[in-house]
Amino acid sequence: MSDSARCWEAADPTGRAVREFRIRRPGTSRPITGAMWSPGAGPAPLVLFGHGASGDRYQAPICHLARRLADEAGCHSLAIDGPVHGLRQAGPGGREALGNEMKRSAFVDDMVADWQAALATARQAAQVTDVAYFGLSMGSMFGIPLLAQLPAAKAAVLGLLGTTKAGKPFAERVLADARRIVCPVLFLMQLEDELFPRDGYLTLFDAIASTDKRLHANPGLHPEVPAEEVAHAFDFLSTRLAAM
Repeated sequence: MSDSARCWEAADPTGRAVREFRIRRPGTSRPITGAMWSPGAGPAPLVLFGHGASGDRYQAPICHLARRLADEAGCHSLAIDGPVHGLRQAGPGGREALGNEMKRSAFVDDMVADWQAALATARQAAQVTDVAYFGLSMGSMFGIPLLAQLPAAKAAVLGLLGTTKAGKPFAERVLADARRIVCPVLFLMQLEDELFPRDGYLTLFDAIASTDKRLHANPGLHPEVPAEEVAHAFDFLSTRLAAM
């Protein structure tokens, strides 16, 4: 691990052992904070987890999926705090702080650079083979630009995001990046989403360049993703990673 990264043993909110880390990315004063779950020694795939605007690196269902991926699929998992969330909270944190962060023109590029630094640190700490991604809502807002720069990614679970209403300020950017995503994609949609209307969901889904993509739409508001979709996300990621 480089001199700019510090790592220590910890436990997630469920009591599962993790390695937490803090990274100083050159040229910035903002540390990158996150956690990594591992199945043990030896080469293994890695799933990157992005959380929503109201959460942090341990937001549900990240801990649940990370445990299953380690125990049942032999995968590492890596989650980092959002730009003003968790251990690097700014102001009130959450959606309010994110609104202020989004006024900066470089807010997406800075978060993508944070993810790349975290991935590089994970590769130093473990024998990472293939990489996949899971991120909904804000996790997709940053995950789609990240995936556009990870052409070797093997699979992604995205969604709870659109290009209209709350998605309008960053629509042009995510659409351009979605057109560069070619890995298999599972895209989750909430039919009564109060933040992102259906038309914007479909515009974003249609922009994804992958020829292997599917849309799962469920009734309910933005945060009401059914538990069965979380189970399906595990099956989707573990199957795609196992097939490589």
